[in-house]
Amino acid sequence: MPLTVMAVKNAKPMAKAQKLFDGGGLHLFVAPSGTKSWRMKYRYGGKEKLLTFGQYPDVSLADAREKRDAARSLLRVHKDPAIEAERIRHKAVTAAGSTFESVALAWHADESPRWSESNRKRILFALRRDVFPAFGKMPISEIDAPLILRTIRAIEKRGAIETGKRVLGYISAVFKRAKAEHLVSDNPALGLVDALKPTPRGAKQPALLTVPELINFQKIADNAKAGPLTKLASRMLALTGMRVGVVRSAAWTEFSGIDWSNPNTDATGAVWRIPAEKMKLEVQDKGDTAFDHDVPLAPQAVEALRALHTLTGRGRLLFPGQKSARVPMSDGAISTMYKRMNGGHFKGKHVPHGWRSAFSTIMNEWAMEHGKEGDRLLIDLMLAHKPNGVSGSEFAYMRAKFTARRRVLAEVWAGIITEGLPPPMTIMQHQPDTPSDLQ
Repeated sequence: MPLTVMAVKNAKPMAKAQKLFDGGGLHLFVAPSGTKSWRMKYRYGGKEKLLTFGQYPDVSLADAREKRDAARSLLRVHKDPAIEAERIRHKAVTAAGSTFESVALAWHADESPRWSESNRKRILFALRRDVFPAFGKMPISEIDAPLILRTIRAIEKRGAIETGKRVLGYISAVFKRAKAEHLVSDNPALGLVDALKPTPRGAKQPALLTVPELINFQKIADNAKAGPLTKLASRMLALTGMRVGVVRSAAWTEFSGIDWSNPNTDATGAVWRIPAEKMKLEVQDKGDTAFDHDVPLAPQAVEALRALHTLTGRGRLLFPGQKSARVPMSDGAISTMYKRMNGGHFKGKHVPHGWRSAFSTIMNEWAMEHGKEGDRLLIDLMLAHKPNGVSGSEFAYMRAKFTARRRVLAEVWAGIITEGLPPPMTIMQHQPDTPSDLQ
């Protein structure tokens, strides 16, 4: 006869343990100590087994019957309820021990081979600065969308709108991994994209786009309160139109066609060959030397390099950091100088990446004005932009084929943006910002 709530409540301990049966294998086990627990007898694989559901009154009669019915449902599909219970318990323990930080660090370590060194450091820095303090120590299974959104809002509050978007992307990737490992059932970051603040118009990569503005900007940069390395890095950024990460991590071995010992020798064939691994390419192309990017160097760029060589030519890097000659200068060095120049006048008006926009805008206008519309494709090639519909192998071939014309365009650009500027050696009059071991 099935148990009643009152019968369960009034069950008294006796000298020997009692079993009060409810049906379907479920019974209340009353120990001589007075402890009451719910148990279920069942057979699986021809063997009698016992399942424990918890103690009374923590588990009521109704709860126990619900657990019994669930166990019987598993038996009907040939699953052992004890094994399934252990699996659920193990999953809960694993999830509780899997903090967001531990999963994020594992994700970062596994994904790192796909990223450049600077990108690896940037992502890890963002996680440690903006995410781990907020919920890094929490079990990843307990983190919800409102908590993530509050974290991103804190980033947006300091004006870093784009950083907030990137950080949300990192969080989402971590949850994607956690879901694949069965640590969470869904990804709470996925639905938050539409809740983020929009990027202000023109704020993503602001750039000065007229020649007078750019020349004035460089004159102010030459006299800014920064060391010569940062100023020469800015000059090279302007002259080559390359990405700031590529410029600041450049090594002297990447340059050819320049006699460093004699500044009067001809250097009309000077080239900067950027290894494919540093370029913005598909992962599978980064290890292929066919995708190395050659940058023909105008005389003005060679002049800047000769000045720089007197400072850092004995080391490996063109622009070493202040603390060590073995690592590049900070990726924020040039950006910080730009923001502080002229009392902050250029903040939000021109960023290091803006030189690429300036090069594209001004040189495309020059090509149209001079009847050289065919140069527009080459201008994109000089920025390492792959045209739509062009395969990787065709892209590499095109850059090699048009080297001579790209050199002409590089010289035109250099002439436009350096008119009236003092020679790079004048920058050397300022206090050096090289590491002490290069002095």
